[in-house]
Amino acid sequence: MAETNKKVQRKWLGHFIDSNFNNSTANYVRLGKDLEDYSIEMNPNSESKTNILGETSTVVSGYDPSGSIDTYYAYEDEPLYKQLEKCINERETGSELETTVVDVLLNSTGEVEWAYREDVIVIPQSMGGDNSGVNIPFEIHYNGNRTKGSFSLDTKTFSQGE
Repeated sequence: MAETNKKVQRKWLGHFIDSNFNNSTANYVRLGKDLEDYSIEMNPNSESKTNILGETSTVVSGYDPSGSIDTYYAYEDEPLYKQLEKCINERETGSELETTVVDVLLNSTGEVEWAYREDVIVIPQSMGGDNSGVNIPFEIHYNGNRTKGSFSLDTKTFSQGE
């Protein structure tokens, strides 16, 4: 009998970041090499109130999603490394740190189930590390404009609304 409740494996949830910050042509690279954990923290804006009857209600007014890449080792000629290096060396701020990410969920056969693109700000935290290699940890702050679409794993391109 076929298994009907198959656990979604972590490797099926992919996170792609455009390494061409503020460029008209996106160059999406997948996060994950040397990375053992990554979660998008939703950081909900919520408020709970209890009325005089003892009833509690909670209102969620929005989210402030973010994530931290604690281990990002520099690899020669890797486009995201080159962009992060530029951000650090030129002390970039504001719109110079803007790019997009695409989050995708794959099914067990490797097909894209869903894809969402969103504007983000990438903030490098440091550059250096131990003798394992040059590490550039960075934060990703999601800035809205979340768009559903499709994503080609072959060409690493996002198409809106499909």
